[in-house]
Amino acid sequence: MALGESIITTVTIGLKKEDIPPLDDMYNPFDFDLVVKNGIVVTASDETECDIGVKDGLVVCLGKNLPVRGNCEVIDAEGGYITPGGVDSHVHLGQSASNARSADDWTTGTRGAISGGTTTVVAFAVQARGKSVMQAVEAYYDLADGKTHCDYSYHCIITDPNEAVVREEIPRMVDFGITSVKIYMTYPLLKLNDKQVLDVLCAARRTGVTTMVHAENADIIDWMSAALVERGLVEPWHHGSSRPPLVETEATNRAIALAEVVDSPMLIVHVSSKEATAHIRNAQTRGLPLYGETCPHYALLTADKMHAPGFEGAKCVCAPPLRSDPNDKESIWEGLANGTFTVFSSDHAPYNFHDEKGKQLGLVNNPTKNPQGNFKNTPNGLPGVCTRTPLLWSKGVLDGRISRQKFVELNSTNAAKLYGMYPKKGTIQPGSDADLIIWRSKSARRPVIIEQKNLHHGTDYTPYEGMEIHDWPRLVLLRGKIAYDGAKNEVVAPMGSGEFIKRGFSSLPGPKGHSVAWLNGFNPHDR
Repeated sequence: MALGESIITTVTIGLKKEDIPPLDDMYNPFDFDLVVKNGIVVTASDETECDIGVKDGLVVCLGKNLPVRGNCEVIDAEGGYITPGGVDSHVHLGQSASNARSADDWTTGTRGAISGGTTTVVAFAVQARGKSVMQAVEAYYDLADGKTHCDYSYHCIITDPNEAVVREEIPRMVDFGITSVKIYMTYPLLKLNDKQVLDVLCAARRTGVTTMVHAENADIIDWMSAALVERGLVEPWHHGSSRPPLVETEATNRAIALAEVVDSPMLIVHVSSKEATAHIRNAQTRGLPLYGETCPHYALLTADKMHAPGFEGAKCVCAPPLRSDPNDKESIWEGLANGTFTVFSSDHAPYNFHDEKGKQLGLVNNPTKNPQGNFKNTPNGLPGVCTRTPLLWSKGVLDGRISRQKFVELNSTNAAKLYGMYPKKGTIQPGSDADLIIWRSKSARRPVIIEQKNLHHGTDYTPYEGMEIHDWPRLVLLRGKIAYDGAKNEVVAPMGSGEFIKRGFSSLPGPKGHSVAWLNGFNPHDR
């Protein structure tokens, strides 16, 4: 029986023949706005040659030889792989710190994101100490509204977890659609002590919020930095001297212990070292709801970058710092392949190199007049929102380090699940947003040299300048519309194309149901 006949049979039950409308006037399941043909669709679990039918910005059908009717647009994938649009769940946009000025606002940052295959970004609203969380959330929403090239949401950085915040404001934040917070164990204006960390974790456990943690030991950093400055050792590479791997290792282990006390899910962000990676792996092996995040620069760059001539090394000052031991890079790739790392984020923290309120602060605020600057006053962070996805595809998949399915997990699916956007984002299935990356087929690939002049972010440099990769997205679609044309290297999606995503809760494994605290007669829900 033909499909059309089966529809008529269903509709005619209880109706007279003359009441049945002509088939052309009835709902047509093949009434697509767009069909993407001749591609290999890759998700976190499967890979198949099929067409993608899109209607009203959503994937509505995956099938063989989907019909094209009426005004339906057709995109020929030309035998290339099609993966979900990237979800970069750790970017800093329009977020200036201390005296430093961000190089990217919401417009330039999301323009860069879409050009590299990222269709959703999650940035950070920062609670100022003594101020309201919701004040920060609403102000940040206004800053982004109508100004983005891709879809977006944000986490909230908690700097002052007082009783009103943990009891009243975090639940209000959840109602607004923000279901994740970030806390710091370092930086004077941001860091929390262990008791405050426990207060946040209890509130997160109670409300279902995911907690992200920047894990570095502040006291060791301050002590070592003071000693280096006293001896005049302030060149960019001494940023790394002030933050040896042990700084990250200790804080990571302590953060895991605090999360275990109250049985609260936690993500350790931007992991850089083999020792911190091992702590995360061990916690996961014990069944804790503990997740890890790493970044392209830890997988691909080393501390040698901070030894560049003159002040150039300041371009790669970030925290945690790039590591000098090549085994750290290998442990990062191993963790990406074996599941230790749940997400792969850019940690896009952009400061222009040629800006007296950017990286040049390390030369301007330079008491010893060192010609190579002062690491203490150099803003931490580097750009990466444009290059994250192409680097993982090329250096991960095409160089044989990870599978295509693992790429989709790390680049899209796991972040969407962890931050309450799945299956709207992070996959290709009926009902999902038609956010797609179309890659070139093997025969059509040509080497690509990463150059700042070809990137679409607002930053004036890239740490990957001159690096050769195998491919760059050929086309990027946002909700069924072409947003980036790789052949022309042109962002097509106009400013304002992006939509705010009101997020739900994580769909990844949560609390185990008991904790060290409960074993001693204390219920974290009471906090």
